Amino acid sequence: MTASTRTKRSTARPLVITLVVIIVVAALGFAYASPYIALNNLKRAADARDAQTVNQYVDFPALRDSLKQQIAGLLSRRLDLDSNSKLATIGAVIGVTLLGPLVDAYATPDGVAALLNGMPPHGDPGERPPEQSAANNPPAAAAAAEAPASPAAADAANHADTNAAPPQRQSTAGYRGLNEFVVTYRRGTGDAHYSAIFRREGLFTWKLAAIDLNE
Repeated sequence: MTASTRTKRSTARPLVITLVVIIVVAALGFAYASPYIALNNLKRAADARDAQTVNQYVDFPALRDSLKQQIAGLLSRRLDLDSNSKLATIGAVIGVTLLGPLVDAYATPDGVAALLNGMPPHGDPGERPPEQSAANNPPAAAAAAEAPASPAAADAANHADTNAAPPQRQSTAGYRGLNEFVVTYRRGTGDAHYSAIFRREGLFTWKLAAIDLNE
C-alpha cells in the first residue's frame, strides 16, 4: 500500500463518518417532526374533504371504537348529572339509541374536520358534523347561525363580534409517550378539554386513532 493510498483513505474516513452522522440526525429530526406533519396534512385534507388523503392518516376502525366508547360515556354521565330532569333523561336515552348513526356521522372526513377544528360531538340526538364552511370558520358560522332577525339587532351583534377576541380552540400538541401524540383542544369557554390522539404505525407514520372527551 503506497503512502498516497493511505492518505486518501484517512481523508475519506472522516467524510464518511460526517455523512453518516448527518443522515442519522436528519432521520431522527424527521421522526420527531412526523406527527406534526401528519396532523397538518390530515387537517388540510379533512378541511378540503379529500377522502383519499384522510384515509391515509386516520385509523377509522379504531376511531369508530373510540367514538362509540366516548359518546356512550358522555351520555352516561349526562344521565347521572340530570337524573332529576325527566326531559334530560329522555333526551339521553334517545341519544343512546342513536349512538350508531352519530358515530357513523363523525367517522367521516366531515367528522374528522370537525374534530380537528375544535368541534367535537356533544351526544345530542340527530347530531351531525358541521358543514364545510362551519368547520373551516367555526366562530363566523356560529355567529351567522345565531344572528337576530332585526337589522338593528344584527348590527349590534356584528359590532360585538368584531370587538370580541376570537376563541382559542387548539390548546396543546405534543408527545404522550414514544408511540402516542396528543392534540388537546379547549371545549367551550370553561376549562373543559377534549383530545385527538394519534398513534404511531412504523417509524414515520402516524394516524388519528382515538378521541378523548373526558379531558
